[in-house]
Amino acid sequence: MKGNQLFVIALSGLGLMGFSQLLIAGMALAVRLEESNQVRIVEREVEKIVPITIKVPAPPEPAKHVPPVLPPVPEPDKVELPQIADPLSERLFKEGRKARIAGDMGLAIVKLEEAMEESPEDPTVLFELGMVHEMMGVFGEASRYYEQVFQLGVGGAGGLYEAAATKLRDGFEMPTDMLGKVALGRVRIFKDNEAEGGQRVILTVPVEKAPGEDVDSQEIEVEVMFFNKTNKGKIIQLEDQSWAIPQWASLPFDWAGGEESLRMTYQIPQRDAQTAHLFGELEYYGQVVTLTYKGEVLDVQAWPRDLAARIGQAAPEIPQGNDFPEFLDQDILPPNFDPDIPLLNPLLPE
Repeated sequence: MKGNQLFVIALSGLGLMGFSQLLIAGMALAVRLEESNQVRIVEREVEKIVPITIKVPAPPEPAKHVPPVLPPVPEPDKVELPQIADPLSERLFKEGRKARIAGDMGLAIVKLEEAMEESPEDPTVLFELGMVHEMMGVFGEASRYYEQVFQLGVGGAGGLYEAAATKLRDGFEMPTDMLGKVALGRVRIFKDNEAEGGQRVILTVPVEKAPGEDVDSQEIEVEVMFFNKTNKGKIIQLEDQSWAIPQWASLPFDWAGGEESLRMTYQIPQRDAQTAHLFGELEYYGQVVTLTYKGEVLDVQAWPRDLAARIGQAAPEIPQGNDFPEFLDQDILPPNFDPDIPLLNPLLPE
């Protein structure tokens, strides 16, 4: 009897529990349906969008073309003038050349033949012998020496090979052929009365060339012979060449303007009292300028004109208007005139 009662109580409990769950589920469903019919306002905080600029990188620059570093291209070997190997031959050659330029052809031949005995195949000696005979007008003998130089080739004669070939190809030129083509211009004289250490004179000697003429500049010689006057009235030729300093205005010659200028700075040193008492004081008197080409005198200018007779040469005929040299008067020169640059105008401040 008690078992049946317990079973009935258990079933009643289970039924009550199931009914409770159904009731709870129904109430939840009803609440959800009610909430779904209500309007709800929901507030949300939205972050502001800030744009970020991203620059597009520029395309990389194309690589610059760098040419490869090549080794320097060697220049063609310059053909140098040959050197005389034997010291004795070199000394004799220099003496012979000096004699040729001075016009002593006999002494030149003697010295050069002695040099050839020491160095029979030296191209420099052979070529100089050809020059001597060419200036003497013995063209057959000159050709023989030039031919010997030519036969040595570039390897043996160096730069003289081409010179000998030119002589044999073009024939010979007489120095007198340059008469009227190369001449002295008007000599300009500046006396620097304010020089220290003695009286100083600066000469500017122009050498003029006719247009279109081909001149071998190495064959041009300008000689300036100075004369002094003592306080006793005696005129004497300068013997101490150290008093005169020559300098060409520009080297090598380009004949810009048709001339090249030789500048001679001549300074007479002061004498001590004893020397001045015995020999007298010296002052500049004048000069004789001689232009030679290949040893041949082309032009002579003497100032004063009587000096030409003192060296045994007649005064040359000078065109009208050039009878006197141009003296630069110190009184009319600008105050900042530089006697060491007498050919140039002084620079003025801007």
